[in-house]
Amino acid sequence: MKRLALILVLGGITVFSAAQTPKPQTLAGYISDSKCGSMHMDNGLGCVNKCIENGYLPVFVDARKKVWAIENPYAVKDYYGYNVKVVAEVNPSGKSIHVDKITKTGGVLGGMKDGMPM
Repeated sequence: MKRLALILVLGGITVFSAAQTPKPQTLAGYISDSKCGSMHMDNGLGCVNKCIENGYLPVFVDARKKVWAIENPYAVKDYYGYNVKVVAEVNPSGKSIHVDKITKTGGVLGGMKDGMPM
């Protein structure tokens, strides 16, 4: 009887932990920096690169202009300032994402100009 109860408890824990595992989601947006977030004016790509060179972290800005920290910033290093589509595990309580896959979708910073002076 005790063995059956133990098996049922362990089975319940396994099912519960599997249900808690975040499922990857596909999100559209762009890669910005933690200083400016979604508040870039028309200085776009140059600003993002300069801010990241100065030690700010890359962030993901979604289509609703919500800014998400990126748990694995190295995954987006070739995409600073570009419009992208990401497949990511979303952590809403931590306001962060873990990027599993990223692709450019064309253009920069939600349509802002590329190469404008800072």
